[in-house]
Amino acid sequence: MEAFEPKDFEYPIKKPSFDSVVRQKRRAKEQEEEQQRYAVIPTEPIDDGPVYTEMEQKMMDEAAQLSLVGHLSELRTRIIIAFVSIIIGTGIAYYYIDFILEILLAPAGKLYYMRPTEAFFTYMKVSIVGGFIMAAPIILYQIWAFVKPALTVKEKYISNWVLPIAIVLFAVGIIFSYTLVLPAAVTFFMGFATNELQPMFSIGQYLDFVLSFVLPFGFIFELPLIIIIMGYFNLITAQFLKSKRKIFILLAFIIGAVISPTPDMFSQTMIALPMILLYETSLFVLAKVMKR
Repeated sequence: MEAFEPKDFEYPIKKPSFDSVVRQKRRAKEQEEEQQRYAVIPTEPIDDGPVYTEMEQKMMDEAAQLSLVGHLSELRTRIIIAFVSIIIGTGIAYYYIDFILEILLAPAGKLYYMRPTEAFFTYMKVSIVGGFIMAAPIILYQIWAFVKPALTVKEKYISNWVLPIAIVLFAVGIIFSYTLVLPAAVTFFMGFATNELQPMFSIGQYLDFVLSFVLPFGFIFELPLIIIIMGYFNLITAQFLKSKRKIFILLAFIIGAVISPTPDMFSQTMIALPMILLYETSLFVLAKVMKR
């Protein structure tokens, strides 16, 4: 039996007609143009992220928008609460303005006002400052409550005791300044009086001096808390504080010169010394108590 050969089934090849070749090329060209016409050209690099349907993407956009609106609404509510607390605190301070002025004017004694409106505006200034001080715990709580959801578990634990301590340290700073620093400053400046030169303080100028001298101590006394928090997160160490002691002493006197109501060296020193003592206290806490 003979082997199978493909040539047995071969026929003479028939060449295509010229008309069929033209039609085939025209059809291929039309298909190519149609593909290019409806092709989608990406304008941005394609990422490997999840692909959402149109409905899912719409729902996600609406959820993000509602979340933003919710945050803005909460922020507005907390700002309104803080503002109302300041107004209420100002009203309470104005109601007890005589008692507050009696406390503030005690170190200086009898005062005068030189302009008809000086006493009125002084009363208003003291009332507003008193309103801010009384509303400070509420304002700090509103800030803390707004940022709390974004904090980690560790940060929430720290914030639970940071806020009360910050309020207590602010109050301690105010009391310390009023009971120790302010009387010493007033006595020092009144010591320049002679028989021919008698002190006659204006109520407006005196209270400006008192407020600008007492209030900074409330913020200065927050220094240990700030340093201890930084030490807790290992941002600074006791060794670092020891190495920067001289620089901080210089900065303390510079800050005292900036925030002091008068340019004299006595006021600068009265502000710088508590800062240096607080710095040393913070260093002791980090080195002995926290051992960092």
